[in-house]
Amino acid sequence: MYHRPPVIGEYLLRKLQSYDIEHIFGIPGDYVLRFYNLIEQSSIQHIGMTREDAAGYAADAYARTRGMGAACVTYCVGGLSMVNAVAGAYAEKSPVVVISGAPGIKERGKDALLHHKVRDFHTQQRIYDEITVATALLDEPFTAFNEIDRVLDAVYRYKRPGYIELPRDMVDARGTLYQRPSTGGHLSDPDILDAAVEDACNFINQSKKPIILAGVELHRFGYQNKLIHLVEEKRIPVVATLLGKSVIPESHPLYLGIYEGAMGQEDVREFVEDSDCVIILGAFMTDVNLGIYTANLDRTRSVYATTEKINVRYRAYDEVTFDDFLDGLNSPKLRRRRKPNLDWALKGREPFEVKPNAPLKVNRLFQHLNEFISDELTVIADVGDSLFGAVELDIHQHTNFISPAYYTSMGFAVPASVGAQFSMPDTRCLVIVGDGAFQMTGTELSTTVRYGFNPIVVVLNNHGYGTERHLLEGTFNDIGCWNYSRMPTLFGAGRGFHVRTEGEFDEAIKTALAETQHFTLIEVELDKLDTSPALARLAERMSGTV
Repeated sequence: MYHRPPVIGEYLLRKLQSYDIEHIFGIPGDYVLRFYNLIEQSSIQHIGMTREDAAGYAADAYARTRGMGAACVTYCVGGLSMVNAVAGAYAEKSPVVVISGAPGIKERGKDALLHHKVRDFHTQQRIYDEITVATALLDEPFTAFNEIDRVLDAVYRYKRPGYIELPRDMVDARGTLYQRPSTGGHLSDPDILDAAVEDACNFINQSKKPIILAGVELHRFGYQNKLIHLVEEKRIPVVATLLGKSVIPESHPLYLGIYEGAMGQEDVREFVEDSDCVIILGAFMTDVNLGIYTANLDRTRSVYATTEKINVRYRAYDEVTFDDFLDGLNSPKLRRRRKPNLDWALKGREPFEVKPNAPLKVNRLFQHLNEFISDELTVIADVGDSLFGAVELDIHQHTNFISPAYYTSMGFAVPASVGAQFSMPDTRCLVIVGDGAFQMTGTELSTTVRYGFNPIVVVLNNHGYGTERHLLEGTFNDIGCWNYSRMPTLFGAGRGFHVRTEGEFDEAIKTALAETQHFTLIEVELDKLDTSPALARLAERMSGTV
């Protein structure tokens, strides 16, 4: 029996479902209402946010933990409001699909002055061309299905955002017969792959102190288990980049910590930089990952493998996939080593002793918070000391730490917790955010109330933009004072605490962990010049460049 092809909007929703997308984050607008109506009739749930950029951050966190995320907004006023969030997803390889409603094709007469239009009808798509891996305007029923496939395949393959513009008069248009693109999986050249693996294995086998530097691509492409197998089978110790934190359970006996040049722990830095073979897997060599270029990694002593290139010292190997190269390292060609002596790194921390009347300090706060980290918590850190202090937290499961650690866009954490909890309903989010970042998107807590989520939100209130204050002080770093602990009154749900001492924080965090029905916000009063050791080192390094 002949079956007519579906309408374009239905086909797009079916394709999203095939990538395990069960939620779409966004805000409606007249150009996208027809598609929203189809969403409500589908098994995908629309999640209403309060701002378009927050929808982007939520979709980003959803994508990082589930494999792909989606956001749906209206034309220009919605799509352009989300540009910063999508740019961050592109920079950090997070596969977010942006669906934007648009004026109908029949409405686009010459010089039509339709609302939301900027320069011309292609302005928004041209902007998204710069921050996505693929874009498409669904302006023709004959090509629409192919275009949807092409964009989604690129997003899935490259783990970067894609953009689909859906004119409102095309939502219910029935597609015509089409030929699916034969994108398939990218295959390695067998001979070049063998040469790359043999070169890398020979180099590593001859080394005396190899170490793996694991990065964010292992998160994005789901290769955490490949990493764990390599570490355990070959007995090679491992460190992570800042963006790659939690790529391996941090209680693992071969895990040493975060490597971030002079910003990080000195013993970890020395171990990495003294190695005669650093195996860099899936890491972005960014300024933040490298401690603002205080890292000292000698190319002649490294294997550098990502989804974009494979290098063994100065030799480059094209036409080799990262996946196949990892499998090659896990082969018998790479010898199993003696168990390394890592006693210096495995010494347990002394139990934290609360000084009840002591004023809270950033360093002590994170030591204290570390006592409460469990498998059930996913830590979401905003930028600044929220991130640099959280580096010292022990994350027990892989991919239980989320932060924009490269793009470093303020305001990420609170809306990201919404996406993370929809992606992982059995987890609970511990959100760590500065007062400046909270003032940008903290009102998204209304969305957590709306959908019944229960994050613990720790607001580090140091009365302004703390990172910038340590780089160059000025009144431009000051912000207005909010009564953060009263936010539950505003939203009609949740609990709030304002704490100044270690004893007060201890009581608040224990209460928050016990309160599982609603969100809890803990406002931590800090001196405006107090800072984590990592941020102090960063400020010292960067102050001469500002």
